[in-house]
Amino acid sequence: MTQETDRLRAALEADDEAFLNSLEKERGLFAQIGETFRGPMRAMTIAANVVVLIATAVGLWAVWKMFDASSTRDLILWAAAAWAAWTMQIGIKQWIWSRVNTLSILREMKRMELRMAALEARLR
Repeated sequence: MTQETDRLRAALEADDEAFLNSLEKERGLFAQIGETFRGPMRAMTIAANVVVLIATAVGLWAVWKMFDASSTRDLILWAAAAWAAWTMQIGIKQWIWSRVNTLSILREMKRMELRMAALEARLR
């Protein structure tokens, strides 16, 4: 049992070392955004991006209709629709960027955890 435990521990350490090396690479903006499309929140991220695209289209359409309005009332209603669509877009984009930030923090926490485990192993 001891040999098997030692073999598993060595394999885990090798996996942890490989993972730590992968964390050391600097990631660009698009890589960070791409990470939001993986994992358990993948469907939510895709849905949020689709809603952002729809809100953008609705906002542009409302602005187009605003310039084509025949009365002051229509002008105000289309302007309000454009404002509402872009406000919704801003809120959803804020959620997406919060998700990017959360994943970056989790990545750094995992990195620190692995470094602390490696340090603890060296001290033994």
